[in-house]
Amino acid sequence: MEGFISRHAKAVIGTLCGFDRLVFRGTLRLLAHRGGMMNYLGSAGVLLKDFAGHAQALSDRLKEASTALARQSGRPVRYLASSSINKEEVTRAIAQADGIDAGLICVVSAVEPCLSYEIVHKRQSGVIDLEPRRRKCLHLYHYQIHPLFGFMHARIQTWFPFSIQVCLNGRQWLARMMDKAGLGYVQRDNCFVWLQDPAAAQRLMDRQLQAAWPMLLAEVADSLNPAHAAMFADRPIDYYWTTHQSEWASDILFRDSASLCRLYPRLVHHGLLTFLSPDVMRFSGPQHSAVGSPAARPESGRGQRYEGPARRRAHQASAGRQLDQDV
Repeated sequence: MEGFISRHAKAVIGTLCGFDRLVFRGTLRLLAHRGGMMNYLGSAGVLLKDFAGHAQALSDRLKEASTALARQSGRPVRYLASSSINKEEVTRAIAQADGIDAGLICVVSAVEPCLSYEIVHKRQSGVIDLEPRRRKCLHLYHYQIHPLFGFMHARIQTWFPFSIQVCLNGRQWLARMMDKAGLGYVQRDNCFVWLQDPAAAQRLMDRQLQAAWPMLLAEVADSLNPAHAAMFADRPIDYYWTTHQSEWASDILFRDSASLCRLYPRLVHHGLLTFLSPDVMRFSGPQHSAVGSPAARPESGRGQRYEGPARRRAHQASAGRQLDQDV
């Protein structure tokens, strides 16, 4: 990127590099595999024939604790019956209608696929056993305007092993930091099209790299399930955090829209001639079978696959003065 900036130095007035979308997963590792679950059930004195009742009791306890704050503060708890309903759109509409600019917006519940456990009856031996299974269960999404991260959400699975997912955005986080520092900016969706002081904004964004993630994520987990410590009082279990998705974006701020508009067609053309279908698929993140390997696609196909998203991004970027690159 340094070479690009040097070449177009007269048109570029600043850059901004840092986190974009971040998704973390919280796992109770003891409960995440069959051996650990059997160990837990043994220590809790739960027989396999009583597993369903034990799991249901803990699930009910979790759901009651997780939605308590919403009920107490008058925030909606809304069930979405279809996966085609966009949860973020629903949430932002609620926030706008209710004038929410801080704290919990709502709790959204939905039945979704998950990895959990089931009791299975083995016909040959006549015994019952516990096995991991792909199944569906209720998930609770807490959407909030966090005091540090801004607009974000966290999700908890309400059936064993009670996995958590936390999704936030580094640009939303930076906006909160600039508000606190008194720095002016203009933000359109996830882009800053004007920054009062790009260098100062970059220094703030660099501070995100020093975040105490275990502590911050533990606080989010506690808000998702305030009953966690009581549920596992006899066998304390803490969440283990891993990064599921991490996007790093490099934004280049141009002096005016005309400078970017003159340059952008050349960049799109370069992308059409340079990027292969595996590059596009890697960015999109889908799974591929050996038969449908992107490496085997004809050259004409890869340009078409990239052209649509590239043009949509170009339209958004050209509306301001920013060129955005995601990794």
